[in-house]
Amino acid sequence: MTVPAVPYSNALFVDFVYLLRDYGVPVSPEDLLHLNEGLEKGIVKTLDDLFIFSRLTFVRRKEHMDPFERAFALYFYGIDIPPVAEGDMDLFRTKAFKDWLAQQIKEGKLPERAIHSMTPEELMDKFWETVREQMEAHSGGSKWIGQKGNSPFGHSGNAERGIRVEGQSQHRSALAVIANRRYVAFTDSRTLRANNLAQALESMKHMKDVGAHDVLNLDETIRRTARNGGEIDLVFDRELRDRISVVLLIDNGGYSMDPFIDITRLLFAKLHERFEDLSTYYFHNTIYQDVWTDFRRTRRLPTEQLLQRSPETRIVILGDATMAPEELEAPHGSLYYHARDARPSMYWLRRIAGRFKHSVWLNPILRDAWATAYGHWTLNRIRSVFHMEDMTLGGIKGMAEYLSETR
Repeated sequence: MTVPAVPYSNALFVDFVYLLRDYGVPVSPEDLLHLNEGLEKGIVKTLDDLFIFSRLTFVRRKEHMDPFERAFALYFYGIDIPPVAEGDMDLFRTKAFKDWLAQQIKEGKLPERAIHSMTPEELMDKFWETVREQMEAHSGGSKWIGQKGNSPFGHSGNAERGIRVEGQSQHRSALAVIANRRYVAFTDSRTLRANNLAQALESMKHMKDVGAHDVLNLDETIRRTARNGGEIDLVFDRELRDRISVVLLIDNGGYSMDPFIDITRLLFAKLHERFEDLSTYYFHNTIYQDVWTDFRRTRRLPTEQLLQRSPETRIVILGDATMAPEELEAPHGSLYYHARDARPSMYWLRRIAGRFKHSVWLNPILRDAWATAYGHWTLNRIRSVFHMEDMTLGGIKGMAEYLSETR
């Protein structure tokens, strides 16, 4: 790969690259140099051109589209768009909303007494209305076009490496794209939805060729046909089927998991769609000498029997990992009177982790709360045994990557 001639120290938009990193978009100095090489060649004439060209340069995965667009809006337009979709109650926890609300009160546009009479939906509508008004007010970014300013683009500018452009962005198509928020559901910090969960699980694969060569390989067919001067050369592959064996263990007892019932059901359904060889068992709070094969916990399966499965089995344990410390560490720690096992739960958890090198504890409590959540002592003790992820999109991807790697 040819490295652009523009030195990194003289490259334009270095601070934009740092902002992209702050937003979670993995960009490198080489990416920035490629962007500057395109600028030198005159590829970019307007701010819309820069939006498209920089997106092609910096963004390689769907989950980075939304953070890129939000960083672009902040850097070039001064518009701070929170990482949530319209109508999402998570808006109220974002810094952008809190700053907006404080500014509205300060300017008298939203008196404090009026806030208490507004519903959450009305507050959200007002916020997004303000964001749309900001977007409508911009016809070009202040860091792009300038008249005798410090922008590197425009006419009569003071920038050392100023580049002349033909005019401002007139159609504002970049803002229209950003306002559409098409990719917000795929950002790693988002809670799970049916569409993004399926995408996250796609990275968890262990594929093998099986069956007859009856699946058309379109890319290879096109390549060989072109090489043959247009004479069609059909290429067929054998079917790929997933050979992963997965065991899902779900905490379905007590009240602490009640807030996570819907997301647990969604994950359960998607895992069953994704993997043919999936076994599901149940426990309450933590695992002892037995797990259950039914959600009512009436049919036992000895944990010792579970440990006889192939060590290549993928283990996913779903629970909040919060409980009284004695449930985890003490002999006879189980809450159930019929439990006779003198060995503490940690004995069984360590054996499971030792037997199955591909094992993950999936926690519905968000990662940011792990240090302070009720029961955080046991949560972090379990983290010392199992790789733990939260049930955000990024957490599911982390789980899938961890279970898929060769270790």
